[in-house]
Amino acid sequence: MAQPPKLYLASQSPRRRELLQQWGLACELLLPEPGEDAEALEALRANESPARYVQRVTGLKLQAAVARLERQSLPPGAILCADTTVALGRQILGKPASRAEAARMLASLSGQMHQVFTAVALAFPTRQGWQFRQALSRSRVTFGPLTAADIRRYVATGEPMGKAGAYAIQGVAAIWVQRISGSYTGIVGLPAHETAQLLQEAGFVLPAAGQ
Repeated sequence: MAQPPKLYLASQSPRRRELLQQWGLACELLLPEPGEDAEALEALRANESPARYVQRVTGLKLQAAVARLERQSLPPGAILCADTTVALGRQILGKPASRAEAARMLASLSGQMHQVFTAVALAFPTRQGWQFRQALSRSRVTFGPLTAADIRRYVATGEPMGKAGAYAIQGVAAIWVQRISGSYTGIVGLPAHETAQLLQEAGFVLPAAGQ
């Protein structure tokens, strides 16, 4: 039996790794090295739409991961990368830098519909060199009204930190969600359908996929 292709995950998100494991895919982490300024890749550009922003950032992270693999002379394999952002209209809500900023973001989402964009990108080696593929998941999430006490208690849990839009839908914040339209796994951080399509292009066989 042929060995399945090797898969690297260029993401520090434990949620993305857990999703891959749920889908029966083993992966190795390919994380930034000391000295790499990964945060700089997420810098916003003026008048950039949320969809364009998340696709550009994901592409930059994937290019950095390919260079990292080659620099470390690691065994060849496919590299998967993803990035998620939350948008209220055209306003991009990234990861809060403080608890106060997290509280402000959550207050702005109270009683509102917002969008969650997750771009996923894959690079895989071929005889002709690296091939790159990318897909975008766009979902809508509607929160019920949040009181100041709701926000204060949630921020105190620490869960909003490091999360786009200052919340994790798979965590305590799920109780605020009135409606979802789109991909739940995309909102979590790795859209199942789009990711599966990219992986199949690279030669991976997913247990639930049709033969």
